[in-house]
Amino acid sequence: MEKKIAILPGDGIGREVVEAAAQVLKQIEASFDHSFTFEYADIGGGAVDDYDDPLPAHTLDICKRSDAILLGAVGGPAWDHLPGEKRPEKGLLRIRKELGLFANLRPVRSFKSLLHSSPLREEVIDGVDVMIVRELTGGLYFGEPRERRTIDGEEAAVDTLVYKKSEIRRIVQQAFEIARLRTQKVISVDKANVLESSRLWRETAEETAKDYPDVELEHMLVDNAAMQIMYDPKKLDVIVTENMFGDILSDEASMLTGSLGMLPSASMGSEKPALYEPVHGSAPDIAGQGTANPLATIASSAMMLKYSFGLQRESDVVEEAIEQVLSEGLLPADLSRDKTSAASTEEVTKAVCTHIARLAGK
Repeated sequence: MEKKIAILPGDGIGREVVEAAAQVLKQIEASFDHSFTFEYADIGGGAVDDYDDPLPAHTLDICKRSDAILLGAVGGPAWDHLPGEKRPEKGLLRIRKELGLFANLRPVRSFKSLLHSSPLREEVIDGVDVMIVRELTGGLYFGEPRERRTIDGEEAAVDTLVYKKSEIRRIVQQAFEIARLRTQKVISVDKANVLESSRLWRETAEETAKDYPDVELEHMLVDNAAMQIMYDPKKLDVIVTENMFGDILSDEASMLTGSLGMLPSASMGSEKPALYEPVHGSAPDIAGQGTANPLATIASSAMMLKYSFGLQRESDVVEEAIEQVLSEGLLPADLSRDKTSAASTEEVTKAVCTHIARLAGK
């Protein structure tokens, strides 16, 4: 099987962690007799510096011709002074919109060997396995108008939250399909007691649920959801919500694992190539030091193997290799209690590759 993967390193530690994931994919290639080709392209702040555009046309073209996309991270203080359209993050928003990537899947799973890393009590997080399904191309981040104006004689800013019924239906359907493979329960998160967009969201979720009689639907207000993630996360399974709520809740949920460095994600559409990336940012303060945690990006590549290429066993092997490395105590700096003995990015990556080869019998 030959598959083409577009690799977009981005900024900061993005370059280091995608290279780690590429090494893991090469190990899968060798251990399971697959064929992957990689094509690199620019996105984010570096693309602004070189092309005056956070998403150059050639990058988008490479992505459209690929079977899947692996992205590192974008942004950093060096570009904070730029206007909105030139900001590195705009490249990320645009690629999601251009490729129709409306569903963001963010799994949050606790690891036995990392229970100590979370600020929550171990008995609260032991056994947590949550899938957050976030709508990605609508809502407040994309609504128009988005502008500064004068209101009652003083400066004001306006952002607009817009959702079409069809946009809500397709993301809720995605959540129901995922729930069928898990515990047959979906929690739809909204703010229907205040927002008209949330009332439409709740109505559409109820209508969609009629097509999935085998799946239980529960509604939860976003403030309650934020509390439950910290208070009783084990009762949660599939959470589906709109763009901004999903952004905030998934970052909050990272504390269940102890670090953003452990959270992978997949952004998917109906037909076009899916995009895989770690949830964490570009961390420019540690870029180039060889201390970045590559495991979220490696886990994102495992999601690529599963969802884009249909390679379930290979995906399971990568995840098992990650589990083995953690259980051996080979921890990167963000997870290690003793920073002086923390494993480097390269050491963690090599250990994952070694376990993949062993598990594959090669």
